[in-house]
Amino acid sequence: MTEIATFGGGCFWCIEAPFTELDGVESVTSGYAGGHVDDPTYREVCSGTTGHAEVVQVEYAPAEIGYDELLEVFFAVHDPTQLNRQGPDVGTQYRSIVLYHDDEQRELAQAYIEALEEDGGYDDEIVTELQPLEEFWRAEEYHQNYFEKNPRDAYCRMHAQPKVEKVRESFAEKVTTST
Repeated sequence: MTEIATFGGGCFWCIEAPFTELDGVESVTSGYAGGHVDDPTYREVCSGTTGHAEVVQVEYAPAEIGYDELLEVFFAVHDPTQLNRQGPDVGTQYRSIVLYHDDEQRELAQAYIEALEEDGGYDDEIVTELQPLEEFWRAEEYHQNYFEKNPRDAYCRMHAQPKVEKVRESFAEKVTTST
């Protein structure tokens, strides 16, 4: 049995790639959520007018990896203190967001954010939004597994590759042996 988690933290290519490294993750799908337009296109989302964030849906096996562990990885691979941006990507579509699927996910995410704030590991306030998932729209096919398909792409080398390397180093015990 698998469950679904939905996260946004900048460009979905850069969030998708690290999650694909983890044992217990069955699939990662890039898409859009949190907006007010049905079935938006990449161009529409990039315009900043649809209200959507670029997000990934992570299908995972809770017997192998917990939602709390996914949260740990998510917060490690992006900066939750940057409002409406990650690195070179600027706009509400790149906001830090956890879209929960049920009360348990909401409670775990809220507790994790509160623990990060209490820890004082960040100089600035955490701005990650916490919202219920209302609708997930799968991104166009060329966005799926983008880093895997385009490892030489300059953007991927500069922004996605360091996140993959961080997961491999910081979460080595959770990384699948097939990488």
